[in-house]
Amino acid sequence: MAQGWLLYELTQSAVVLGYLGAATAIPAILMTMFGGAVADRFNKKYVLMTTSMLVAIMMMLLAFLDYTDVVLQWHVILIAAIVSFISGFDWPTRQSIFPKLIEREDMLSAVALNSIIWQSSRMVMPALGGILLAFTDTWLVFLFCAVGYVAMFLVVAGLKISLPGKKPDHSTLRQISEGLNYIFTERLFLTFISLSYLSMFFCMTHIQLMPALADLIGASEQGYGWLLSATGVGSIIGTLLIGSAQESKHLGRVIFSTAACAAFSLLLFMLIVQFANTIPIAYLLALIAVALTSMFSSMFMITSMTVMQLKVPDYLRGRVMGLHGITYSLMPLGGLFAGLLASVTSVPVAIAIGVVIYLCILAGIALGQKELVNLSGRSDI
Repeated sequence: MAQGWLLYELTQSAVVLGYLGAATAIPAILMTMFGGAVADRFNKKYVLMTTSMLVAIMMMLLAFLDYTDVVLQWHVILIAAIVSFISGFDWPTRQSIFPKLIEREDMLSAVALNSIIWQSSRMVMPALGGILLAFTDTWLVFLFCAVGYVAMFLVVAGLKISLPGKKPDHSTLRQISEGLNYIFTERLFLTFISLSYLSMFFCMTHIQLMPALADLIGASEQGYGWLLSATGVGSIIGTLLIGSAQESKHLGRVIFSTAACAAFSLLLFMLIVQFANTIPIAYLLALIAVALTSMFSSMFMITSMTVMQLKVPDYLRGRVMGLHGITYSLMPLGGLFAGLLASVTSVPVAIAIGVVIYLCILAGIALGQKELVNLSGRSDI
């Protein structure tokens, strides 16, 4: 949040916000494939301790540059890229740890609980961040981020569990090839991972471009923070609503319908922003539309991820779920696509174009993958 706000203050450019998105996404996408192999090879506890401390150092550096008023746009983008590089090792390792700590029948509840914790942070912290930005400056937000990652380091260091890696019989590149081959030969994984990628690339770009959208609605720093917080509120609601889906005989329909509803909710948000000057309660309606978008998106992500966690073999879990983790890196990368498109149209129109593309692809996949649409949680997983 603070990185986006700082860059927009420095440049007043949606395109530069897109560059930040690319820096946040591309290194993680490239390194996640290696990160999955690392997660399957080395002690997961020590990998997470290392990544947490490295991110803390990067956040401290950004806070210092910002506090001393020497920060430039390339500083923000470079540090974002370094953190993204580190995340390429962090995310697959986390994904491979979680299933080892729970029983199989508790998978959906565990994924949902993890989502609630994450989304609660997305709900509360942007609102607090908006207040901090209004009364202090972005450097303090970066400092708090550093403190948070130091806390994560201490938590992981205190875990009383053994999470050793497994020495592979072949090279890292061969390990990566194994993971990719499994995904491309298993239709369920190829479909759900592809949908996750497309959903984040086309239907979550509004988060990356939220500073520009907030400006179009006439929102202040606090208003910007509340818009981001609304995404967390919606996600938590979606998490609570999806609680029993693992046993549903209509699980496939739930997955595809929530993906579509997230896209239509985002289109509604873009209509509100585009015509904000003619709508008396545009900001309130925007908050509702943002919350709905995140609610349906959360329902789609939780159900599809649960199915994959239940189906993936343990020896491939770090690599396959690590590749699924690229999903979250595609959200800021989609911001670059929409930001560039916005330079010749407008931000709402650019995002709406991406949503329409996504809906067309989603419809095509649903029509061609009837067996997945009819997936039953009771019998198929």
